[in-house]
Amino acid sequence: MGGAGRPVCQQLLDPDPHDAEGALDYFIWVCRNGDRIVLVDTGFEREEGARRGRIMKHHPVEALARLGIVPEMVTDIFLTHLHYDHAGNLSHFPNATVHLQDAEMNYATGRCMCHARMRKPFSATDVTTAVELVYKGRVVFHDGDYILYPGLHAKLVGGHSRGLQILIVDGKRPLVIASDAVHLRRYLSDEQVFPMFADYMATVEGYRLLREYMAAGAEVLPGHDPDVVTLYPSVLPDWEDAVRIRP
Repeated sequence: MGGAGRPVCQQLLDPDPHDAEGALDYFIWVCRNGDRIVLVDTGFEREEGARRGRIMKHHPVEALARLGIVPEMVTDIFLTHLHYDHAGNLSHFPNATVHLQDAEMNYATGRCMCHARMRKPFSATDVTTAVELVYKGRVVFHDGDYILYPGLHAKLVGGHSRGLQILIVDGKRPLVIASDAVHLRRYLSDEQVFPMFADYMATVEGYRLLREYMAAGAEVLPGHDPDVVTLYPSVLPDWEDAVRIRP
């Protein structure tokens, strides 16, 4: 319907696909064990979000402060990938070690970024900040699956971005922080695919993997589904945008 005669695929791929999906939420996650505080992604920079028409309801630093966490307390940042909405604000966390896949840095700084469509979800400023942290000795690179800490397992999935990694939190019911390995929960049942990816095969294989985790009893957290803040209890009674999930 509509589109002034443009093919449907162009209507999806030329604009930002996030706009085509209607309401999407943007999340960061905190995994805490004593003094060890692992921040999963860092959201988008306020200016970058505004440039892309995104509304920032809570700045990540301000949100963490409501939980009693100041930036200096964050010991580790688990970057699922380097897209602008997951890798902004890195400079706010001066003591954190950043965990990133080799494949993601190679992708975000390599020849694929010569193509406008492939670099669209990246911010050159965010990627540059990540490179600067490498030179400051604050990035640990990983090549595939690894144990971040006991109880926290990382798995390289790729697909949406070449080096996208997910985090599995052990527990009675394991928790899979899937990030953009699946944007919306419905993609795991309706055979649809989010129309932005670096590798289509890796994307659908990632969906298959997440279905296997679910079949084995794991809880899967999609990367942008608004239902996340309705399915789980709020961290604070007066804060509906932050939830607590115990694996």
